[in-house]
Amino acid sequence: MSPALEVRGLGYRLPGKGKETGNGRFLVRDVSFTVGVGETLVLLGRSGSGKTTTLKLINRLLEPTSGEVQVAGERAADLPVTRLRRRIGYVIQDVGLFPHFTVERNVGLVPRLDGWPPARIDARVGELLTLVGLDPDTFAKRYPHELSGGQRQRVGVARALAADPPLLLLDEPFGALDPITRVELQREFAALEGRLGKAMVFVTHDVREGLLLGTRIGLMLEGRLAFLGTQDEFRRSEHPEVRKFMEAA
Repeated sequence: MSPALEVRGLGYRLPGKGKETGNGRFLVRDVSFTVGVGETLVLLGRSGSGKTTTLKLINRLLEPTSGEVQVAGERAADLPVTRLRRRIGYVIQDVGLFPHFTVERNVGLVPRLDGWPPARIDARVGELLTLVGLDPDTFAKRYPHELSGGQRQRVGVARALAADPPLLLLDEPFGALDPITRVELQREFAALEGRLGKAMVFVTHDVREGLLLGTRIGLMLEGRLAFLGTQDEFRRSEHPEVRKFMEAA
């Protein structure tokens, strides 16, 4: 059985200028990993290490200059971009909800674009709002500006799950929240992971968050994977960058 996500030799090089075209700096270089169903790979690293660029290459917000990505056994490069992105749930730090849509319209957006019947969309929205801890009767008709930061983030997770994609990408989704709300959502998300049955790639620079949520940890350094292993292997590793993160924890 193919993994839900397979990344092989992935690279992204900034274009050069003038005669230097093609000789620009690498933001990501020779990154390879797989993520299976029910597994969460945490990409950990300092700012500028290539974590977010790697996510953007997976869902083709950026086009790789080397290597390839497979989602559910199909090459991402062979799929129309819209079809690829409907197989991938994407959760970002500032959520990106449509302010003029209610919560239920935000969550049901992709199923509506996919042509789901209204009754099925309504049922899915109710199911997902309940899953992320928001009572549908209370929150479905609200607008984003009527929600707290933590509630908006929960809606963002529900929207990413709406069309039941096999893969979920999360780019520091709790980073903009206050510390108490962040810890609450981390714990809730950790409890959700096993029930969702999704392959997930979770980007963070917070080693405590990574160790709470990750099945495996991938530590990025200067665009490369400097370490890839389980939580226990990460804790025991003598790699200098791993030790710096563990000291910070």
